[in-house]
Amino acid sequence: MTSTRLPLIHGAAIPRIGLGTWPFVGKQCESIVDQALGLGYRLIDTSHKYDNEEAVGRAIRSSSVSREELFVTSKFNKEDHSQHGVRRAYEESLRRTGLDYLDLFLIHWPVPWQDRYVEAWEGLVQLLQSGKIAAIGVSNFKTSHLERIIAATEHVPDVNQIQMSVDLPRAEPRKFHTARGILTEGWSPLGRGTPLLQDDRVLKIADDLGRTPGQILLRWHIEQRAVPVPRASTIEKLQQNLNIFDFELAPDHLTVLDSMAKGEDAARDSDSPENGH
Repeated sequence: MTSTRLPLIHGAAIPRIGLGTWPFVGKQCESIVDQALGLGYRLIDTSHKYDNEEAVGRAIRSSSVSREELFVTSKFNKEDHSQHGVRRAYEESLRRTGLDYLDLFLIHWPVPWQDRYVEAWEGLVQLLQSGKIAAIGVSNFKTSHLERIIAATEHVPDVNQIQMSVDLPRAEPRKFHTARGILTEGWSPLGRGTPLLQDDRVLKIADDLGRTPGQILLRWHIEQRAVPVPRASTIEKLQQNLNIFDFELAPDHLTVLDSMAKGEDAARDSDSPENGH
């Protein structure tokens, strides 16, 4: 795996691929994280909502990989959307993981009908200014949500973690991210379910390059300067997902993948009450 990291606006640097840990819990989660660390993963993504911070923390603490090499991310829920709530949520995540610090803390969803995500962002800014964390960000925020928190605090998120895959390239939000220096992380980078992994167009590119379909889908993220956080439950898939830094997609491959875009309406809508933690 390449050692190159991408710089974040508050001075930290994030690995170019991470491990998503949802929906794994307990011993299974702990085993997957342990295997991932052994293979070379250095970005581990968890969340209070996933109910696996304890398992993630156990794997990290028992690993021979030094904590300084790792980039650990967690997220907090809508119940903690206040300045005090963020501080409480951070301390609770540290307690559950058993770690001394996190590298990145995210608002999991904006939950706009609750209308407290600005307070939550203010709490994250205070956490950053206190020196307790090196990077702060959001997840599932639309451009309108980002504009509001930036206007309120004059602080730009390091990261916005959004649903992103070749059929959901998220060109609009990524354009805003680039203009503001926000790094885009992609959840479900292999798509929801398995259709992308079985798509004839992806299979043809994989055959051309002697790669797996998953490697093609993840390499696309790398060439967009986005950080994918795929999940995998076997050591074979973990290894495959990591081995995407020794080849490139040709222009005609990118043209084919770009043609698969469905548009913004196909992504989960963070303004909908059905989507929010």
